[in-house]
Amino acid sequence: MSLRTAFDKETGVAVVTLDRPARHNAIDQATADELSTTWREFRYDDTVRAVVLTGAGEKAFCTGIDRDTDVPQPGSPYSMDDPLLAVGPKANDLWKPVIAAVNGMACGGAFYLLGESEFVIAAEHATFFDPHTTYGMVSAYEAILMAQRMPLGEVARMSLMGTAERVSARRAYETGLVSEVTEAADLLAAATRAAEVIAACPTEPVQGTVRALWSAKEAARTQALAQAPHLIALGNLPPDRQAGLFTGRGSDFRTR
Repeated sequence: MSLRTAFDKETGVAVVTLDRPARHNAIDQATADELSTTWREFRYDDTVRAVVLTGAGEKAFCTGIDRDTDVPQPGSPYSMDDPLLAVGPKANDLWKPVIAAVNGMACGGAFYLLGESEFVIAAEHATFFDPHTTYGMVSAYEAILMAQRMPLGEVARMSLMGTAERVSARRAYETGLVSEVTEAADLLAAATRAAEVIAACPTEPVQGTVRALWSAKEAARTQALAQAPHLIALGNLPPDRQAGLFTGRGSDFRTR
């Protein structure tokens, strides 16, 4: 199992932990399937009223898709298979509030999860970046999801700078991606505390409020996401050229 779930019946709060610290909590196909299954189970469990999503360890919340995951692709750009499309709660029709607790790196495909959380709490050492352009790939889904919660210029900078620059937790707070910054030791407690407050409210008004919040930008988000597979198919370098960029990657970056 690459996912751990803990549930407190008294508070109604479930804690979901990506549990692949040796892989920086990258998502392989098994993890993607487990996430989708977990969100759908929560839909039918009335005792679960709020969720905290985090990653094991302090090095990374999630670093996106595991590059060792082999996902065969059809030849048509109209039939792209993205294993991360179904990893988020909203993609699985879960409208119970989800709070992301980010400890360490959150990059690339991690934005599928952050983009479908109600709000984000981050440890002081957390960083955010999008490596796609550095490695010859289009940042489409990630950029679109982040554009729903950050100023366009900030999303553009993060998406286009690739691995050369990382956004600190403090800067993420200043731009609205993060709602609270805590010490690492206090991260899970802060997220759980917020979830407990929400879970103590009547569940129907809470879920209705979540739906109302998402409806505010849903039309634009849906239209933008519909373009993503075609932009990726047109703009991504061939896999062998991507692999070459990964092999030659450096470790130089600045944090702002």
